[in-house]
Amino acid sequence: MPKMRCISVIGASSATKEEFKIAEEVGREVARRGAVLICGGLGGVMEAAAKGAKEAGGLTVGILPGEDTSKMNPYIDIPIVTGIGYARNALVAYSGDAVIAVGGKLGTLSEIAYSLMMYKPVVGINTWGLDLDGRDLDRPGPTVATNAKEAVTKAFEALGTK
Repeated sequence: MPKMRCISVIGASSATKEEFKIAEEVGREVARRGAVLICGGLGGVMEAAAKGAKEAGGLTVGILPGEDTSKMNPYIDIPIVTGIGYARNALVAYSGDAVIAVGGKLGTLSEIAYSLMMYKPVVGINTWGLDLDGRDLDRPGPTVATNAKEAVTKAFEALGTK
C-alpha cells in the first residue's frame, strides 16, 4: 500500500471569517485529493480546515499542545496529545509532506520557519512573507497563492503530484 500524502494546514486559532472560509475550502480540497489533513487540532484555521476535510470524507489528525483532548475541535479523527505547548508547532510542520498557511500569527510564523528548515514546500494565503532585506534564503521560501484551490494545487505540484 502506498504512503498517503499528508498536508499540514496552519494558521491562527482566532481566524477571521474570511480565513475560516478559505481554510475550510483548503481542507475540502486536501481531502478530495485523498490526503490526510494535519493541523494543531484547536480552533480557528485549524478547526475550519478539519471541518472542510471531514465534510469531504477526509481523515484529520490534530497535534494538540495540551495534555488531553478536552480543547480539540470536533472535526479531529486522530488526536495526538503532546503536553508540550507551542513546541508542538515543530511536530505539525514536520508531519506534513507540504504545508499550507492561511493567515496566522506568531505560531504560524514558527511553523513556516520549521517547514522551510526541513525543505518542505510551503504555500501561503494572506500569511507571513520572508523579507530578508535583500539577503538570499538558502532554500525556497513560501509560495504565494490567492485562493484555496490554487494553494492545494501548488502544494501537490511541489510534491510532484497533481
